[in-house]
Amino acid sequence: MSIVRTAATSLRTELSALRCNPPGDAMALDDVFARALLGTVAEPGDGLLGRAIDALGAAPTVELLLGRAGPTRFIDEVEHVGGVIDEREATNGLDRWLPRIDHNAFVRSLGQAARVGAQLVLPTDAVWPSGVDELGVHAPIGLWVRGRADALASADASISLVGARAATGYGEHVTMEASAGLVDRGFAVVSGGAYGIDGMAHRAALASDGTTIAFLAGGVDRFYPMGHETLLTRIVDTGAVVSELPCGAAPTKWRFLQRNRLIAAASDATVVLEAGTRSGSINTAGHAAALGRPLGAVPGPVTSPASAGCHRLLREYDATCVVDADQMAELASGRRRRVVSTEHGPLDQAGPSTGAGGEAPTRRWGVETTPEAVRVLDALSSRSPRELADVARRCGMAPTAVMGVLGGLEAAALAARHPQGWLRAKRE
Repeated sequence: MSIVRTAATSLRTELSALRCNPPGDAMALDDVFARALLGTVAEPGDGLLGRAIDALGAAPTVELLLGRAGPTRFIDEVEHVGGVIDEREATNGLDRWLPRIDHNAFVRSLGQAARVGAQLVLPTDAVWPSGVDELGVHAPIGLWVRGRADALASADASISLVGARAATGYGEHVTMEASAGLVDRGFAVVSGGAYGIDGMAHRAALASDGTTIAFLAGGVDRFYPMGHETLLTRIVDTGAVVSELPCGAAPTKWRFLQRNRLIAAASDATVVLEAGTRSGSINTAGHAAALGRPLGAVPGPVTSPASAGCHRLLREYDATCVVDADQMAELASGRRRRVVSTEHGPLDQAGPSTGAGGEAPTRRWGVETTPEAVRVLDALSSRSPRELADVARRCGMAPTAVMGVLGGLEAAALAARHPQGWLRAKRE
C-alpha cells in the first residue's frame, strides 16, 4: 500500500468530516488527503507545485514528498508524464516543501477545521468557483470554506468591490449604495473582509439580504481583522468566508497579496471604489487586468489623495469609469475583455510589491522589498532571533534562497544578524 493510501486511510474520519459528500472510494480519499496536505507545505500561488500537480496529480506528488524523493527522482517522475522541470527548480522546490511536512500539525489543523465547521472544496466539486482555474498553475490547490460552499457557484454573477482601509465618508457612501444596488440586481458581492471599503461592501450586501463572500489571507478559523469578527460571523450565516490556507495559518503580507488574486479571479468584474496610489486594492486591480476581467474605478475629488489610485487606473490603465450600481452591472457583462496593456507596461503597483491591505511596500535608503523579501520579513521576529532553517520553513523558501535575501535585507538595515539567528530590524 502506498504512503498516501496508508496515511489517508488512517485519517478517513477526519477527512470525511470536512467534505459535504464523504469520499466514495480510496482514490477520492487519497485526493482529499493530498490536497489538504499540499496546502500546508507551500505558500499560496506556488507555480512549481502547481506544475507538478498538473503533470502528476495531487496524490502522486504527495507520494514523492512523503517518500522524501530527491531532485533526480522528482524530475524523472515529472518528465515521464510529459512535464518539464529542471534540476535547480526541483532542488529549490523540495528544499522549501519538505521542511514544512509536519504530521502532528496537519492533524491538528484538520481537527480545528472540523471544530469551526469548515469544508474543504476541491476543483472537482460542482461548487468550485471556476474562475480561479484561469490562474493556471497558480490556482489554489483547494479552498477552505465556512458558510455556504455553493455561495459563489450559485450566484448568477459576482463583482468584487475593493478599496482602501482608510476610507473617507465619500468612499463608504458610494460603496454602500453600489453594494446594495448590485445585490438588488442579483449579484454576489466579493471582497476581502478588511476595514474600510471591504467592510462596507459586505455590510451593505448583508443589509440588503444578499450574498457576500469574504476571502481571507489566513485560516478560516482565525477571523482577521479581529475587529470584524462579528461581521465575518454574519457572512458565514448567509454567504461564505473562504481561504486557500489551512486552519491555524496566520495572515502575512505575502498571503494578503496572494489572496487578492483570488478576489479578482472569483469575480466577473472588479471595481476599485476608493484607493490611494499605494493602496493594496491596486494589487487586486492588477490581477483582474492580467486575467482580462473587466476593471472599473470610481472617480473622486481631484484634490483627494484617497482617490488618487482610482484616477491613475482611469488615466493610465484603461479602467472603466463607473459611478453607480447600474454601470457596475453593465461592466460585469463585459467579462474577460482584452488584457490591459499600456506604454507604461503592467501595473507596477499590481504585483507582489504592493503591501497588504492597503499598505505600501517598505522602502528604506532606496531599497524596495521584493516578493521574496516580503516573505522573509514576514518570517522574522523583531524580538526573538530565528535560525536560518526556521525562517526558511516559515516563509516557504529554500534555505539557500533565504540566505541570499537576508544578505540584502541586512545591507538595507531591514534585518540584523544575532548570535542565535536573525532578527527583523525594529522600526525607527
